[in-house]
Amino acid sequence: MDDAGEGRERGAAAPATLRLEGIDKRFGPPPAPPVLSGLSLEIAGGEVLALLGPSGSGKTTVLRTVAGFEAPDRGRVVLGGEDVTRLPPERRNFGMVFQHYALFPHLTVGGNVAFGLEGRGLTKGTIARRVEEALALVDLPGMAGRRVGEISGGQQQRVALARALAPEPRILLLDEPLSNLDPTLRERTRRELKRAIERVSITTLLVTHEQEEAFHLGDRVAVLYRGVLQQVGTPEELYQRPATRFVATFVGHASVLAGTFVPAADGRGAVRLHLAPDGAAWEGIAAEPLAPGEPAEIVVRPESLRLAPAGSPDALRGRVVERRYGGPFTAYHVAVGGADGEATTEIEVLAGADAAAPGDAVSVAPAAGVAAGAGSPSPRIFRRTADAEGGGR
Repeated sequence: MDDAGEGRERGAAAPATLRLEGIDKRFGPPPAPPVLSGLSLEIAGGEVLALLGPSGSGKTTVLRTVAGFEAPDRGRVVLGGEDVTRLPPERRNFGMVFQHYALFPHLTVGGNVAFGLEGRGLTKGTIARRVEEALALVDLPGMAGRRVGEISGGQQQRVALARALAPEPRILLLDEPLSNLDPTLRERTRRELKRAIERVSITTLLVTHEQEEAFHLGDRVAVLYRGVLQQVGTPEELYQRPATRFVATFVGHASVLAGTFVPAADGRGAVRLHLAPDGAAWEGIAAEPLAPGEPAEIVVRPESLRLAPAGSPDALRGRVVERRYGGPFTAYHVAVGGADGEATTEIEVLAGADAAAPGDAVSVAPAAGVAAGAGSPSPRIFRRTADAEGGGR
């Protein structure tokens, strides 16, 4: 087959859809805790889905289950309409970048990238061209003849990325692919990777704990916590309308304040804050059904708060404990307390660079119009549970 024919054949195949249906997985019999619980997820053909979560949330287990390196205890993996749950990895036609390189030390850089291309009926010229294109994509042009042991760890990770992209597989699996690159190169490689994925229109599952990486590369983002899928949506949906308390505090920065729920119309409400000596209540959107007077928490983004003049309605009094200049914004951490003035928690608010200094006494209140979602994310209200984590991030 000539090179042009090979290109037409690759372009004719529609991107494969990936579905995970009710995946359960635990390592060892009970009482070993489940690693994945009832995970159901669909990735459309050509879509990039970023699986985001903290360490130990089950992200890599999901990736290994899709690849065939782990078998689910229950559920199915369906790729392009075909149930591949019991197929071995070599029959699933995926490209994968492992977090720890998995390169062949006896091969050159070019030999590693070409490994997945050999045995596919491609001409030597096509293989050489694909190798050079993949290496250029990850900013390693002209390095095909180098030995793996002669290059740095960051360069080795980029070789692994090139090896996965070169065969243009049906599905691309990325396990923290950019974690070992320095910040400047990581950002550039991330942009190049995004363009490469868009160009070949390949269905991609990316696993990462980096929110910026997930938001940049993912058409949608799925948040996983303790093996349970918390929410799937666009980056805007996750940030503006988090479905669970975990998503609200894990995605972006947020402050969490406890109190009791005060209902209002149209799913809205308020939380009468425990920290407010005058019974101030902050308004927001109830993310779940709550009864009047039920223990609740309100989760507020820094841009949804303001430093208010003393005596402002619904303001919390506190003291600035940290000022962090960020160019277009300055973040202030304010310790707020109860009636006796004792600091009990910190909240984060954005204001001008000269608004306050560490040690200053200030008041913090909701930004104008924030309860109605005008300009800033509306605070979200959740039921307070015994194992609720304090603070925010």
